[in-house]
Amino acid sequence: MNISEKFFYAIDEVAKRDIPVEILVRARRSLLDYLAVTCAGAAFQKEKLEGYFEFAQPETGALKAIGTGRSLVLKETVFLNGLNGHALDFDDGTNSGIIHLGSPVFSLLIPLAQRYGISVDVMLKAAIIGYEASYTMAVSIQPQHKAQGFHATGTCGMLGATLAAAYMLGFTNKEKFEAFAAACVAASGMLKVLDDGSELKPYNVAKTALLSLTSLQLAKAGFKGHPDPLGGYRGFLKMMTGDEHTEIKSTLLNGTYAIMKSYTKPYASCRYTHPPVEAAIHLRNQYGITPEMVDRIKVETYSLAVSGHNHTDIQGAYSAKMSTPYSTAVALIYGKAGLPEFGEDVLNDPTVVALTKKVEVLADEELSSIFPDKQSAILTIEANGKAYSERVDFPKGEPENPLSEDEFYSRYADLMAFGGIDKRVYDEAYKFVNEPDMKVEELIKKL
Repeated sequence: MNISEKFFYAIDEVAKRDIPVEILVRARRSLLDYLAVTCAGAAFQKEKLEGYFEFAQPETGALKAIGTGRSLVLKETVFLNGLNGHALDFDDGTNSGIIHLGSPVFSLLIPLAQRYGISVDVMLKAAIIGYEASYTMAVSIQPQHKAQGFHATGTCGMLGATLAAAYMLGFTNKEKFEAFAAACVAASGMLKVLDDGSELKPYNVAKTALLSLTSLQLAKAGFKGHPDPLGGYRGFLKMMTGDEHTEIKSTLLNGTYAIMKSYTKPYASCRYTHPPVEAAIHLRNQYGITPEMVDRIKVETYSLAVSGHNHTDIQGAYSAKMSTPYSTAVALIYGKAGLPEFGEDVLNDPTVVALTKKVEVLADEELSSIFPDKQSAILTIEANGKAYSERVDFPKGEPENPLSEDEFYSRYADLMAFGGIDKRVYDEAYKFVNEPDMKVEELIKKL
């Protein structure tokens, strides 16, 4: 049995299990979070989407592209769901895999479930498989994968989304494997999209969802892929890590499903920024620190969180979300780091600009050595001749420090409201996602 067959068999064994109730409960929360983030993402990108629609003139269809108010054909819906699902960089993910799990998977599953009349519960079981496949591959090839410039959400997310959909649609084992083989060929994702004001990070998710769909279509048409797309000197593992002998970790790593390892962001910035953001909020509230008092701010963190996240020259909202100095500055000024703190008016505020310039991000040897088990930071604020310091290992939203139900609903409601969704509508969706026989089509119609 080659390495691809072993991976495929391991995922299949997970798929055969009866899914525990608590895992399905967590999956429902993940779905609600995806819907809210995608609605808000569509509102955030409204002007750019209008330009896209004007030029592309996408064909009208029967499937609702979440948050856009448009019904389109399958491929357009899948693509736009992915583009909007990751637009705010507010979607769920995991630290050890350095990957956003839900946006590629749900961007593909929801339109397919709409088309084929599939229930929410059936779709969620498929999503759980997709999360497991994406995470298992990501955690096996990180951090070498990121060090080579790859965005695991676009690469490993391709494998998970494709397998999730193949299971949901009842593909034969041969069809599933051929779809997986095609996904290995198509998988790509460039982290250069983080740099210099680029706004294309969501495109990695959009094309991932779309190419996952085409992988399914090729497999269903009978196209044959390589019998071992992962292995060998020209296989996926060699391409993504530089080492064809990379070992794939076990599924259900450490005894838990991947979906239970995912975080839900309370702060509207890159996960790498969250420990100093949270520390800044705590120190602000505890000591009453104001921007005028601050002489210098130092963030010590793990090495992979420095490059691409230490910039103080902010070139728009996307750049701000990736910047630890900016995110830390607004957290200290406002005591929060939600969507409004990354708006254009705040970006150009002289106080924010000045404080951002005072933040230095440094790699710490100890914190680098415990990565990726912990993604920590130590924040030190020098103000009025005193130094105030705090270390954060597990910021709010992590599996080790999860949002309460009230905190989750508040985040959900804020995102839906930002997306222009009426409270009655999003409250109904919040309730109906728990109905056992609810069809995905009926759920999406409510948004």
